[in-house]
Amino acid sequence: MNHPLRCFAVATFLFGFLAVSSFARESKIEPQPIGKHIEQFELKDFRGKTYKLSDYSDSNVVVLAFIGCECPVAKRYTVTLQKLAQEFKDDGVTILAIDANQHDSITEMAAFAKVHSLEIPFLKDLANRLADQVGARRTPEVILLDQGRTIQYRGRVDDHFLVGNVREGSTRDDLKIAIQEVLAGQPVTVKETEPVGCHIGRILEADESAQVTYSNQVSRILQNRCIECHREGEIAPFALTDYDEVVGWSEMIAEVVEDQRMPPWHADPKYGHFSNDRSLSEQEKKTILDWVEAGAPQGDPQQLPQPKTFVPGWSLPQKPDLILDITQTGKPELVPAEGEVEYKYIRVDPGFKEDVWIKGAELRPGNLQVVHHILCFAIPPGTNMEKFQGGARSFLVGYVPGKLAENYPDGMAKRIPAGSALIFQMHYTPIGSPQEDLSQLGLSFIDEKEVKHEIHTTSALQRRLAIPPGDANHQVEADSPRSQDDKTVLLGFMPHMHLRGKSFRYMYVSPDGQEETLIDIPHYDFNWQTAYILAEPREMPKGSYIHAVAHFDNSKNNLFNPDPTTTVRWGDQTSDEMMIGYFDVAVPKDGVAPDPGIGLLVLGASQKDLANRAQDIVRRFDKNGDNIVQQNEVTLVGLGLFKKFDLNGNQEVTIEEVHHNLEGNIELLQALRKLK
Repeated sequence: MNHPLRCFAVATFLFGFLAVSSFARESKIEPQPIGKHIEQFELKDFRGKTYKLSDYSDSNVVVLAFIGCECPVAKRYTVTLQKLAQEFKDDGVTILAIDANQHDSITEMAAFAKVHSLEIPFLKDLANRLADQVGARRTPEVILLDQGRTIQYRGRVDDHFLVGNVREGSTRDDLKIAIQEVLAGQPVTVKETEPVGCHIGRILEADESAQVTYSNQVSRILQNRCIECHREGEIAPFALTDYDEVVGWSEMIAEVVEDQRMPPWHADPKYGHFSNDRSLSEQEKKTILDWVEAGAPQGDPQQLPQPKTFVPGWSLPQKPDLILDITQTGKPELVPAEGEVEYKYIRVDPGFKEDVWIKGAELRPGNLQVVHHILCFAIPPGTNMEKFQGGARSFLVGYVPGKLAENYPDGMAKRIPAGSALIFQMHYTPIGSPQEDLSQLGLSFIDEKEVKHEIHTTSALQRRLAIPPGDANHQVEADSPRSQDDKTVLLGFMPHMHLRGKSFRYMYVSPDGQEETLIDIPHYDFNWQTAYILAEPREMPKGSYIHAVAHFDNSKNNLFNPDPTTTVRWGDQTSDEMMIGYFDVAVPKDGVAPDPGIGLLVLGASQKDLANRAQDIVRRFDKNGDNIVQQNEVTLVGLGLFKKFDLNGNQEVTIEEVHHNLEGNIELLQALRKLK
């Protein structure tokens, strides 16, 4: 099931594995206390060069930074650590990067150092002896030693990352502050913080007599529930396809299973049955936890299941019939090291001379580190951008982290009209170093003779949001357009809210008004834009519709809330909100297609409402903050609507012009509600 999404926060497998001890599985290693003296140690880097603690006798501060080659949080902090090393290099501060993971080889360390341009020493802690001596538990975790080599600070680098979320930036730079205080001869203000990240992959004492082993049971659970993402070349940060790799992640696996963070699945099992249900049964959870408690024994490799096979480079069950590079120049897109990158719209002509029918479509990011999301729209020839409706009628396929492509059910397909252009909305997120991306679209075709039903994406949405400050359970409801054909069938769902989203429920309403809950997501998680595909399509006779009920938490108790003191309204940014209940339906080829469900602005609004709406509209497009929208500030999608407001043709639109033109102008009100 593929869905249009207009905005996302940084959403990757990173968040599924973030943890601190108050939320997660405790490490068996006790952290050494502040003031503990650290003895001499000797480690080698990935090139074989030996480093001793005594080599840095002249250093006023030595920071031991435990990182890992595959921990996504540790990867993000290499830039911060190197910046700190550079900032304090003349103050006698040494930062040593240390890998204590049993599953990280010297070769992997060398590749990591090259990819991340690591210039600080990168040392291997064999058998995690140093990690045990200092009591390091996670990656990344830092231990700050003063001139006397006693621990003065331990914990996180800063508070940029939270459990299940990431801030736009840190609010407290804990390590930097501790360095400054030690250099100034002052006591460290905050001596300990909880590290956020992955368990260090320690050497375990395996009980080979245990009944549960990797070979006989655990490998099968991972194969059925995890490796669709946790395999080479896929979105997950590490593979779970062989024992040597899995054993290093065993404690981390136990943690996310206990906390039900992995596999990501948020639907209440009381309602509906779904073909893509990733959740673990209670017995599967117990099996994994028993295995880790026994020291993660390997067992007899002869008992391993046959490995699953996948199409190289694609999650579709077959190699696409057509693969298109997403580029207008023939070259990769350039992504800067820092700053906010506005959405890029790339137009590609697939050269379709006649209608084509798609049984499967997949967007593949070329650079998983920087691709935030991709949306693809098929625009028929002669389409005006004002009729584009934000892609609601033209949406083809989308990519978000963790989304896996599947073929549509037998006999069902999406149609791309002859002569259509493909428009790609690309959203990039810089990672601290210049990057390139050349993403691709793969299409699998089906003969029109085999197509019985055409698939359409529609929704129940509510644009009139006004979530009060401090409200922990604000309810919003919306209805979808009514089904127009008795042979319409419902295929699946995907709810979309932002950081204040709390819960989401879809209800089927029959033509005579009877209601039935189809799916309930009691704990909505913005970090996982999960699609829920019905195991069996559900009939939606003419006159039936979807009623969606959502709840938002705009209180201070919501740790992800950007600002609990403000009234929150509809908007693209994650600091704004949305309430969209996307769902896919299939209609016979000769049947009546559904309305896309793009929502309505209320006509007959008061002057105050119109004034507020005019201000919001200008703010939406005004990039330079002068309260005027210039034509060059409007994207391709909005040009047709811009010209309707710019009646004097001066290529500028003011708040007054918008207000004046909105008043009583039903055509413009309808065009506006189609733009987003």
